Amino acid sequence: MAKTKKTASDRSNLDRRNFLRGAAAGAAALVAPVPGAKAQQPSAAQASQTQAQNGGRGGRGGVAPNLAREDGNARPGPVTRVVENPGSDHMVDVIKAMGIEYVAFNPGSSFEGLHESLINYGKNKMPEIITCCHEESAVAMAHGYGKIENKPMLALLHGTIGIQHAAMAIYNAYGDRAPILMMTGAADSAVPAHDAVDMAAMCRDFVKWDHQPDNITQFADTVMRAYRLAITPPMAPVLLVIKAPLQQEPMPNGLRVPKLVLPQMPSADLAMVREIARGLVNAQHPHINAGQMVRSQEGIELLVKLAELTGASVNGVGERINFPSRHPLAGNGDTSVPVDFTLNLQPSTNGRGLLPPVSDGPPKSYTISSAEFLATHNYNVNRNYPAGDVVIEADAQASLPAIIEEVQKMLTADKKNLIADRTKKHTAANLATRAAAIERLNLGWDASPVSQARMAAELWPLIEHEDWSLASPQGFFGNLPNTIWDMKKTYHYIGGQGAGGMGYGAPAAVGAALANRKYGRLTVNFQTDGDMNYAPGVLWTAVHHKIPLLSIMLNNRGYHQEVMFVEQQCSIRNRGADMAHIGTKLIEPNINYATMAKAYGMDSRGPIEDPKEIAAAFKWGVERVKAGEPVMIDVVTQPRA
Repeated sequence: MAKTKKTASDRSNLDRRNFLRGAAAGAAALVAPVPGAKAQQPSAAQASQTQAQNGGRGGRGGVAPNLAREDGNARPGPVTRVVENPGSDHMVDVIKAMGIEYVAFNPGSSFEGLHESLINYGKNKMPEIITCCHEESAVAMAHGYGKIENKPMLALLHGTIGIQHAAMAIYNAYGDRAPILMMTGAADSAVPAHDAVDMAAMCRDFVKWDHQPDNITQFADTVMRAYRLAITPPMAPVLLVIKAPLQQEPMPNGLRVPKLVLPQMPSADLAMVREIARGLVNAQHPHINAGQMVRSQEGIELLVKLAELTGASVNGVGERINFPSRHPLAGNGDTSVPVDFTLNLQPSTNGRGLLPPVSDGPPKSYTISSAEFLATHNYNVNRNYPAGDVVIEADAQASLPAIIEEVQKMLTADKKNLIADRTKKHTAANLATRAAAIERLNLGWDASPVSQARMAAELWPLIEHEDWSLASPQGFFGNLPNTIWDMKKTYHYIGGQGAGGMGYGAPAAVGAALANRKYGRLTVNFQTDGDMNYAPGVLWTAVHHKIPLLSIMLNNRGYHQEVMFVEQQCSIRNRGADMAHIGTKLIEPNINYATMAKAYGMDSRGPIEDPKEIAAAFKWGVERVKAGEPVMIDVVTQPRA
């Protein structure tokens, strides 16, 4: 175990330390009484003027010092002491021991001690600071990063206001079962309104665990436990509340950094495994639904092996990639034979894609899910529990090896022949379904505004031979990449928001691109316009930190899903849809996202309305991203695919 102490690497900080000593001595000299001088009390007007000149930081109480910090007029007070080994240095050692690569935040006074240690003691390496313009972006970036790397990124939040800003992004990550390690500062004396008796109460119903260590000695074990909980299925964000004194006070002697011990994933018991294997082998049409099952590429390979052994049709691209999109068994298969056995693997929290439980006769629907290990008081509990005749509380990916082993034991020659026959039928049915879907996408190929199907089709030949990653949701893009592209890696598609909250897309794509950068992957983001306007400042973050990302705007100039619902209400009420654009369209003026990107320092093209121009623009964008730059291409599109 490592021990926190000052090492030779800290010598570069001596100049800073000595400067602070000098500053402290100078400040003391300034406030010391001059011998023989007569003390004079300032007038009220003089006191007010002095307080204004000093940013309003007069006494502890009163309106002025609080407002000064809130309105940005505050200045640091005089240095009265030097703390050479603050507790926040120990925090950095612990964070480094967990292998955390990045920490995203919008700066705040409640964690300024940790901020300084990350810069000077930690040298801004492992973790490297990612500067964000909003806390929601910081957490959404960590969300996207976590789905690529399958491990947490650190996000720092500034007290009550930071948590409230980040709340929607936290809720999205909770719904998406994404691991994020979050810390928030507490006991911030600068602005009492930024503190709370129970800071984590604001998001406790949509984090997996929260804790507030009492002292710096408890910090290491607390963070290690938080990390383990975040990555243990069901994965979810965790939050630690770190009081300012723990960061600011000198650390005691003997602090140690414990070793991070990662958990083993729980698998289904052998009796249930055998029942599932028997059902898959003996069924006429076994079907597998996979929602949030896959944690790594091994999970995809295991599911492919199970499907091929049993001839089961598989719905495996939804919340994320669980199964290759062009695999012969991907889809509903031969529907002339009804499904008579269903295996649900970590279905999504909204329960979509599940067959209803069969109440009579032997069990025909089995669900393996870890969702019941994450029960909260308020959210994600209304009709979202795992459904099935039998629900097994375990990790789905960890359970597959045992199921495969049992299936192999049960495969007789006759069974293998039956499975080969249904595999051929499923393959033919799935190929026909895909061909029909592709044919429909040709409609409106030359239309202006541009067809979204044409956008997906024009980009595919430019990236298919690259190591690519789609970091944006497909739901608002007609699931076109899943239809047209060949998706077979976990990072080829990382899924949607989790809880449906807007403001996720742009920052999550930047976070995913940050994770993909070291692998040399080309990250693609089909960015909806409504979502972009929630957090445009993340474009600056991408440029500042040189995060290569191809963002293509789906600029349909409106919140089109809401347009459809309002138009439906107009129709139901027989009032006409002439006014349905009010409150739903982003027009008058139209927003120029290429100009927006340029304002943040990002190179861009558009707005493009002629479909003949998009191929050249996409080629330009791919080349620039491969060279290591973020770019945006603004395309004015049809409302939906």
